[in-house]
Amino acid sequence: VWLPRLATVEAPALAPLPTTPWRLRDDGRGRVDGVSPQPVDPGETDGGPLPAGAVRVSVRAAGVNFRDVLTVLGMYPGEPLPLGMEAAGVVTETGPEVTGLAVGDRVMGLCTGSFGPEVTGDHRMWSRFPERWSFAEAATVPVTFLTAWYGLFDLGSLKAGERVLVHSAAGGVGMAAVQLARHAGAEVFATAGPAKQRVLPLDAGHIASSRDLEFGERFGEMDVVLNSLAGEFIDTSLRLLGGRGRFVEMGKTDLRDPASMPPGIDYRSFDLVEAGPQRMGEMFAELRKLFEDGALQPLPLTCWDVRRAAEAMRFMSQARHVGKVVLTVPRVLGGTGTVLVTGGTGGVGAAVASRLVESHGVRRLVLTSRRGIEAPGAAELRERLVESGAEVVVEACDVSDREQVRALLEAIPESAPLTGVVHAAGVLADGVLTDLTPQRIDGVLAPKADAARHLHDLTRHLDLAAFVLFSSAAGV
Repeated sequence: VWLPRLATVEAPALAPLPTTPWRLRDDGRGRVDGVSPQPVDPGETDGGPLPAGAVRVSVRAAGVNFRDVLTVLGMYPGEPLPLGMEAAGVVTETGPEVTGLAVGDRVMGLCTGSFGPEVTGDHRMWSRFPERWSFAEAATVPVTFLTAWYGLFDLGSLKAGERVLVHSAAGGVGMAAVQLARHAGAEVFATAGPAKQRVLPLDAGHIASSRDLEFGERFGEMDVVLNSLAGEFIDTSLRLLGGRGRFVEMGKTDLRDPASMPPGIDYRSFDLVEAGPQRMGEMFAELRKLFEDGALQPLPLTCWDVRRAAEAMRFMSQARHVGKVVLTVPRVLGGTGTVLVTGGTGGVGAAVASRLVESHGVRRLVLTSRRGIEAPGAAELRERLVESGAEVVVEACDVSDREQVRALLEAIPESAPLTGVVHAAGVLADGVLTDLTPQRIDGVLAPKADAARHLHDLTRHLDLAAFVLFSSAAGV
C-alpha cells in the first residue's frame, strides 16, 4: 500500500460554447458544477438599435464576484440575478448622445449578464483603461475600485490623517480599499486570513487575522470601518469607533438597524448601484487618472476560460483566491475581419488557410510568400478558396524584413481589420552539424524567429482573436 504509483488524470472537459448567442447560467440545483454557457432566446439579447446613451461591448474578460457565487449556490437574498456584473472588452457600437467613447475603444465597466460574448449598457458606467493593461487586468477594476471608492469617500468621508480599518483586505474590494485609503493619506489597518496577509502592503502592526477578534485589542480607536464580516466582528469593530466615527457595511449577511447605533456612530449599508450612473462616471474619471499616473494598480488575479466557470466558482466559494477571479471569453475568427497567413502558399500554410475557411468561417484571407501569386500552386489555392466563399489576397512579402511586414499590415483595409495572424513561413536548409555556419542559421531563423518578432511588435496594439506560430519541436 505504500508503493508510489502514477495514475492518468484527465483534464476537465471544456463546456462547449453554443454557436448562437449565449450567457453563463446555472441549472438551479444550487451547485457550482451546474454552471455552463447556455443559449439565450433572441428576445433576451440586445441586438436591436441602441437607445440614447448606450454602448455595445464585445466582452473579452469578466470579473467574478461573491454575488455570482451566492446566486449559483441559491444563497443570495431576494430574486436571483443574472450572473456577471462587470466586464472588459471593445466597444463595437455607440447609441445616440454617447460622449467620451467610440467604436474600437478598449473599455471596462459595469453591466448586467457580463458572462457572455456581448453586453450593452449606459456609457457613463464604462471607461477606457491604460494601454499597458490586458483585458483580464481591466476586468479586476470596476466593481472593486468603484465599491471601495464609494464606501470610503462618498459614505465614509475618509480624510487624510484618519485611521481606517478594512476587513477582508486580501479580497478584491479590500485590496482596492487599501490602495485608495493609503493614496488618500489615511493610516490603514486591515484584517485578512493568515495565509493571505503576505499580499498586503502593510507592516505587521497594521495587520490582524480576520478569523479571531484580536484586532479589537491591538488596533486602537478608528475613524472609519469598511466592513464585510458578521457577528462578533461587527460588534468589536463598532467598539473601535469609540462612540464616534463611520461604519460602512458592504456585506449583506448581518445588517444592523442604524437607529440602534450608539450616538455619534454613522452606520451605512449600501449597494454600489445606488451611486447611479452619473456618479459612477465621475468616479471612473478620477480612477482612470490615478491608474494612468501609476498611483493605483489593477488587482492580482486568477484567470479561467469561461468554459471552466464551474472550477472558478468552486475556487472562489472556498475563498482560496487573492484579489480577483476573472473569466476570459474566447473569440471566434469568423466574421468580417481579416486573417493573415504567412507562408500561406506552402504546404502547412495552404492547409491552414483551407481549414480557416471551411471550419472557422473566415471570409477574408491574406496569404504571403516570397513570390506571391507566382509561387507554385498559389493561383490554384486562391481559386479554390474563392470558390469556398472567401475573399483571398496573395501578396509577395519577405516577412523577415520589418518594413515589408509593416507595409503589408497597413494595406489591410479598416473595413476588414486584422483579427488573426498565423505565422507558417519558413525556409528549409537541411544539413549536418559540421556544415552549420552563422549565415545558414541566419537564413533559417530570419523568416521564422525574426518574422515572429516583427509580427508581434507590429500587431500587439490590435484586438486579435488569435496569434499562432508554427515551428518544429526543435525550433521552439
